[in-house]
Amino acid sequence: MAPSISFRDAFWVWLRIGLLSFGGPAGQIALMHRMIVEERKWLDEGRFMHALNYCMLLPGPEAQQLATYVGWLLHGVKGGLVAGTLFIIPGALVLLGLSWAYVLLGDVSAIEGLLFGLKAAVLAIVAQAMWRLSQKALHGWLSVALAVGGFLALFAFSIPFPIVVLAAALIGALCVSYFKVQHPPRVNTDVVVRPGTKRAAFVCAGLWLATIGVLFILFGGDSVWTQIALFFSKLAVTTFGGAYAVLAYVAQQAVETYGWLLPGEMLDGLGLAETTPGPLILVTQFVGFLAGFREASGMAPMLGATLAALLTLWVTFLPCFVWIFAGAPYVEKLRENAKLAAALRAITAAVVGVIANLALWFAFNYLFAAQQSIQFGAVELEVPELASLDMTAALMTLIAMLCLFAVRLGVLSVIAIMATLGIGVNLFV
Repeated sequence: MAPSISFRDAFWVWLRIGLLSFGGPAGQIALMHRMIVEERKWLDEGRFMHALNYCMLLPGPEAQQLATYVGWLLHGVKGGLVAGTLFIIPGALVLLGLSWAYVLLGDVSAIEGLLFGLKAAVLAIVAQAMWRLSQKALHGWLSVALAVGGFLALFAFSIPFPIVVLAAALIGALCVSYFKVQHPPRVNTDVVVRPGTKRAAFVCAGLWLATIGVLFILFGGDSVWTQIALFFSKLAVTTFGGAYAVLAYVAQQAVETYGWLLPGEMLDGLGLAETTPGPLILVTQFVGFLAGFREASGMAPMLGATLAALLTLWVTFLPCFVWIFAGAPYVEKLRENAKLAAALRAITAAVVGVIANLALWFAFNYLFAAQQSIQFGAVELEVPELASLDMTAALMTLIAMLCLFAVRLGVLSVIAIMATLGIGVNLFV
């Protein structure tokens, strides 16, 4: 890291990343890589990928945790707090506004065109991310095999994400010579283990647990506030594999167990979260908003909904800072371990396949109106019905791809163009 990086410069970069972090983890990680590694060279490739691989092993949104980790590397605890928070705030504010509109207007038809255009931009951004990450992570037959294996494990066999990651790590540790891992330069631990990091981890953990305890004391275990705190805290420590891995569970519990949402409302919330910046797990904020709107007593419904949404954000993302501040210093020290470095490089290769699976899932749901199950022996695949192809969505995606790959416009320009086209399509087509 260059010591000349000012905190002020970093602040504005993290704010820009937060505003432009569309496209799920694939697009978000690619955006950070371009801004931090390629354009500003604040970190080298190895340091960035080392951080990413650690974050992939954690529960919770890996891109937000990567921002926290990199911010911590650059400016210590305050850098981690600012980077991780700015990654969340823009999307959280947008989704809060959309939640208000959803409840007050009954639907989001007024912004359908905007969201439709943004989805095309998101799909192009994810495709670009896949291309860039594969170029950097896949070198040789074994890394390609790990990427293909990671994709098939999730897409075809529904193998849990942690198993995919652990299997890749084991292969990497056993194949140190293949990955040609040299001992990295010795890390200056006086710089890496920044002052106050351990204290910050304890403070964040204490605030998280204290929140649950105070709600128990004030409202009891049956209160919607306590239920929100407990439910989303549990998710925060079990969401291995990203938001997609737990969305079905969230929907089932929120609809059937707690009665916070109607079945179709969860899909509406997911659609809104897909087209806002920030981690997809922000959909939990929408769930908390509706829970507060319907269940909170003794206050105005919209005030209760807003407070419930903020509580959901607090208990969902506060643990992410705990994981980084508690673990990152030790992970940095372990960069000198050749086997660990090889294991993490193998994980990077497998993650290419994991992100490809997420990208394909997004493309299926945007470009096609219907899905079908196809059985191949014990393997059941969810694939689109070709006759349900949305030609308008396909054309929008093609335009976004051309803007990004052929014309080489920036992400912000592509987002603006596609949002404008989406509004035009909704008005005149």
